[in-house]
Amino acid sequence: MSAAPMLAVTGLHASYGKIEALKGVDLDIKRGEIVALIGANGAGKSTLMMTIFGKPRARAGAIIYDGIDITDLPTHEIARMRIAQSPEGRRIFPRMSVAENLQMGADVNESTPAERAESLDKVLALFPRLKERMTQRGGTLSGGEQQMLAIGRALMSRPRLLLLDEPSLGLAPLIAKQIFDAIRVLNKQDGLTVLIVEQNANHALRLAHRGYVMVNGLITLSGTGAELLKAPEIRSAYLEGGRHG
Repeated sequence: MSAAPMLAVTGLHASYGKIEALKGVDLDIKRGEIVALIGANGAGKSTLMMTIFGKPRARAGAIIYDGIDITDLPTHEIARMRIAQSPEGRRIFPRMSVAENLQMGADVNESTPAERAESLDKVLALFPRLKERMTQRGGTLSGGEQQMLAIGRALMSRPRLLLLDEPSLGLAPLIAKQIFDAIRVLNKQDGLTVLIVEQNANHALRLAHRGYVMVNGLITLSGTGAELLKAPEIRSAYLEGGRHG
């Protein structure tokens, strides 16, 4: 009998006012997996990420994490359960230094000074560019550096599940590759479980163990990353025509 998934989303509905963004989403993630979520702009991918993290609230359905129903928990309690989010648009604190931004990530969960130091060492080993800019204000960093900072801030909370929303958006290909390489390292070395929403379907599916395709608030297709890369409907919609968000 296979182990229960780390995260199980069943029949999930969420809305913005009268607009229904999620229309009954089913998705699961096993421990140690990288799972990619792809689809066109407006498909509901970011809404799913945010609903897992507590805002907006689910209108129906369930989100089960490590056997615990977190559907109705507030965001700060979800974060304390060692789920972290690196949101679309990065949302770093531009007037704070790199060091202060990273500290904000560490403040989410209770951790000892030794644990904070260990987390910081890991983040700076993963993103050496940040080490050179610790005293610099976040808002003065390049787009790629800000993305590294957003992921680093999430990692400072010592997550077991990382929600990554559009990590390569607006980045040069070389910087995007560094970000994807870092995600692969985190997964292989630390066993970090990752759910990634990514506009670059080719990169995302090559990185992921499994993937889901979302269309108009519903999951329409799922499979291993390799299976989805070969699927004709994926190739025509997301690969041959370029990048889709």
